[in-house]
Amino acid sequence: MKNSRRAFIKKTVLAGTAAYAGTMGLRASSYRNILGANDRVRVGVIGFSDRHKDAHIPSFLHSCKEFNFDIIAVSDIWKKKREDGQAYLKQKFNHDITACVNNDALYNIKEIDAVMISTADFQHAWHTVEAVKAGRDTYTEKPLAETMEDNRAVLKAVKESGKIVQIGSQRRSGANYKTACDFIQSGKFGPIVMVELTWNVNQPGRWRRPALVAQLKEEDTDWKRYLINRPYEPFDARKYLEFRLFWPYSSGIPGQWMSHQIDTVHWFSGLPHPRSVAVNGGNYVWKDGRKNADTLTAVFDYGPLDDMSKGFQVVFTSRQTNAAGDVKEIYYSNGGTLNLDNNKITAEGGLNEHYAKEMGMTANLLPQISLNELAEKASTDAQTGGDPLTEAHIRNWMDCVRNRKQPNAPIEAGYHHAIAVIMTNAAYRTGEKVVFDEKTQEVMAGGKVFTY
Repeated sequence: MKNSRRAFIKKTVLAGTAAYAGTMGLRASSYRNILGANDRVRVGVIGFSDRHKDAHIPSFLHSCKEFNFDIIAVSDIWKKKREDGQAYLKQKFNHDITACVNNDALYNIKEIDAVMISTADFQHAWHTVEAVKAGRDTYTEKPLAETMEDNRAVLKAVKESGKIVQIGSQRRSGANYKTACDFIQSGKFGPIVMVELTWNVNQPGRWRRPALVAQLKEEDTDWKRYLINRPYEPFDARKYLEFRLFWPYSSGIPGQWMSHQIDTVHWFSGLPHPRSVAVNGGNYVWKDGRKNADTLTAVFDYGPLDDMSKGFQVVFTSRQTNAAGDVKEIYYSNGGTLNLDNNKITAEGGLNEHYAKEMGMTANLLPQISLNELAEKASTDAQTGGDPLTEAHIRNWMDCVRNRKQPNAPIEAGYHHAIAVIMTNAAYRTGEKVVFDEKTQEVMAGGKVFTY
């Protein structure tokens, strides 16, 4: 995102921390009134990833003293990452960190109360199942799952465990998104008629790790444990470190980027998943051996399953070959537009008086509303320089681990965005229009259940 846009989001999120404290849980200052609130929550890290280092840790450090959280261990099956994580976390937290060769070893540390999971895309569901069955709360990165088998398994395990699981769909902790959701769900926006989602970059090195690939040797990791339930194949350092480029380890664009934006569609509309999706795309520029698309367009149909006359269309476009257009989310109604790029609700495109009068109708135009009003309430000295959405989201997770309320992005949110991701991946790989079978909870492509 552009620097100005990032700064703007920061202001809205920081404002939201104060404005929505009542809906997100108790303030930390109230915990002294709760039995056991002064006990430290000890956290283990599952996968020392770039995401964890660059976003989770700065956000964690921003709130950990207030909520009395600490990180005491890291698990990574690659020796280099395990040692790097141990050294980095020791420096950040000023105490010893236990390095664990795998998750079994980490869960043998009885003091650990919760874990933060940021492993390969296809591992998120399985690692969350492991965690909740071991009695730990989790912060689990998205996408939650890349197959319906994994998706159903993690939903079942979390629901049976009663553990707090926050999915890394951090838009749900943004004040501007919360304000937009409230406006739409209040009925003031009118029925959604169309949503345009865009995510464009031009970075040849995105998801590539050539320097690390050269360092990874099979004897320094556990390839079979890495594969989990994926079909066995010989060791491949690229599929280990550049997994986002290769199915069945990742769907690529749908799981990494679309999962964020399609989650807002589910949240705002109250609909759990698409009725259908058709996809086109391919590898048009980056001929580097990848199996996932560098350019993709998905067209979704959303609406109630029992009334096909109602609904709206969602178009998601993404390319890794030209950054024009950047990242955008625009919602349309008959009365105007809600634009989450500039955080404005306007009458743009609404039914004006001229065309309404021609048909004996009344004009339908939304008022001009700024979603950034909350940002004006934010204190400038509260800015930390980190990722503002992730800061708010991890803070909400800490709050919910303390008060045992459901977080902003509970397991159901992850289950539903995963359905959309899996449907999109299935449509891309089969060329079929894909639907979801409510009875079997399976993604269907060409009348067949989609698998690997």
